[in-house]
Amino acid sequence: MRCDQTAAWKALQNHASGFAGFDLREAFKADASRATGLSQSAPHVFADLSKNHTDSATEALLLELAQQTGLTQHRDAMFRGEPINTTEDRAVMHWLLRQPVGSAVRAELVEAHQQVHTTLDAMLAYAEQVRSDSTITDVVNIGIGGSDLGPQMAVLALQDFVIAGKRFHFVSNVDGHELATVLKGLKAQNTLFLIASKTFTTLETMTNARSALAWFQAQGGHDVARHFAALSTNVEAAAALGIRTTFGFWDWVGGRYSMWSAIGLPIAIAIGAQGFRQLLTGAHAMDQHFQSAPLAQNLPVRLGLLDVWYRNFLGYTSRSIAPYHSGLRRLPAYLQQLEMESNGKRVDRTGQALPYGTSPVLWGEPGTNGQHAYFQMLHQGTDVVPLEFVAVKKPAHALADHHELLLANAIAQAQALMQGQHDAGGHRHFTGNRPSTFLLLDELTPASLGALIALQEHRVFVSGAIWGINSFDQWGVELGKVLAKDIHARLQSGDASGLDPSTAALLARLR
Repeated sequence: MRCDQTAAWKALQNHASGFAGFDLREAFKADASRATGLSQSAPHVFADLSKNHTDSATEALLLELAQQTGLTQHRDAMFRGEPINTTEDRAVMHWLLRQPVGSAVRAELVEAHQQVHTTLDAMLAYAEQVRSDSTITDVVNIGIGGSDLGPQMAVLALQDFVIAGKRFHFVSNVDGHELATVLKGLKAQNTLFLIASKTFTTLETMTNARSALAWFQAQGGHDVARHFAALSTNVEAAAALGIRTTFGFWDWVGGRYSMWSAIGLPIAIAIGAQGFRQLLTGAHAMDQHFQSAPLAQNLPVRLGLLDVWYRNFLGYTSRSIAPYHSGLRRLPAYLQQLEMESNGKRVDRTGQALPYGTSPVLWGEPGTNGQHAYFQMLHQGTDVVPLEFVAVKKPAHALADHHELLLANAIAQAQALMQGQHDAGGHRHFTGNRPSTFLLLDELTPASLGALIALQEHRVFVSGAIWGINSFDQWGVELGKVLAKDIHARLQSGDASGLDPSTAALLARLR
């Protein structure tokens, strides 16, 4: 049943109407156990949800909504390998990429599981080969979207585990300034290019790949097979460029869920085969939690339901991400694609227009930088924006004073958002009662990062399932790409026939 047709949806609407006077400060006074009751541990992640605009009655109603919309059935269908990506008639099995050897797998998935590990073993063997090759000092990953955001985010996050003597670069934008800037500091004989495109037809990626190949040859490079590898299913197209090493993946792996597949090769080169397997192990632990924990103690479920509560009943249209760890500085960009490409949909799974909102807008910056940028709006702006802190208890450096100050800032910001400050004059008045979530890792390791990202994947699944949408297609990406091909030809020819006046005027100005 679609969420807006359930009894729980109507009950939540009534509940929300009486929630206008909710105050976090009063809630803590009324319930001494609130911090405990609205906090929980999951694999590698502790979550404090107590500073959110919710209470036990809200959570109970949201759990009823989950039951009435068939959340568990939809989740179980995904883990059975059923084609829940209905518009493309595909299974959704990124979780199978982190299922260990020897674990119980449904009979119909045994062959796919074997293929996953055959590819994984080959990819990790190649990664170790590159790691041991001292002549390769620079690795350039050329991709876009999920072929860029996941690997880049993970390599930055796990910098303390990255092999010495190699630098990692990521090129995604078709803007030639990006590729040209990266190439300036490189030597052909010391560079490995990874071309990441499932079909080997992605316009931005292939434009950058051909330019990188031309640069390599102009610099005197001859052994394309040694200096280029493809992460693609189109072996023939890769071979046409002289690429002989290719690692593929499957149509049941969506781009934004692909860092666990061959797309993760730059991660594997950076942190090694053992580190990559630990990344998968952490994610698998969160998969098991999502599959087996009761809904009321299931962290992805609780976060996903909270997102629905905020979006549809309290009217909060965006969420800010503030990772208090420099290594996680690309996490907000990664989560933007994960959530907004997955759940930025206006129709349900049957194609019917929705009368309610779906994905919130995600945005953010690392702390403490964000405190000196947009936190002003969070504290004193006219809109309520839930903030999600991500912090790490133990640093990987010896600058203890720095880390204590960092953590103090994270805790203090959460406290200030809730407590506020009274000032009769107005300008220094903080209303407080601003909601936040606090996610805490003991350490930032391959395993804990894997768990954190799997948590976010499943959270997005939950809200999408409640909304009754297909979280695993992305048709909205296509239209602009199709039109860009036409405009590209027109920029060369000058033909503006049939264009709207605005587009024609821009075309003329840019020629």
